[in-house]
Amino acid sequence: MASLSSFRLAVLVAALLVVGSCATEVTFKVGEGSSGKSLELVTNVAISEVEIKEKGGKDWVALKESSTNTWSLKSEAALKGPFSVRFLVKNGGYRVVDDVIPESFTAGSEYKSGINV
Repeated sequence: MASLSSFRLAVLVAALLVVGSCATEVTFKVGEGSSGKSLELVTNVAISEVEIKEKGGKDWVALKESSTNTWSLKSEAALKGPFSVRFLVKNGGYRVVDDVIPESFTAGSEYKSGINV
């Protein structure tokens, strides 16, 4: 009986490892159109909404999806990082990553969220 329980436990652990390894870490690549007054983020996974909040800010600002997995914000004032990002994953649930885009972001840079979906 103990060997059957050990076998079941081993199968369960293996299944959890397989499921866990299927997750993808969300990354944000700063698009080529980004500057001091505009920010373009390209994600590597399907996302329904993206918002950013400037360091010390109180409000989240929505980015507009300009093409698949590309989100843009144009501002009249200079953007002040670092930026926290809040996003809605298409399979459900909001996620927040604090200070993921640094103050000195540059076009072409990619930042990892540390969140797997």
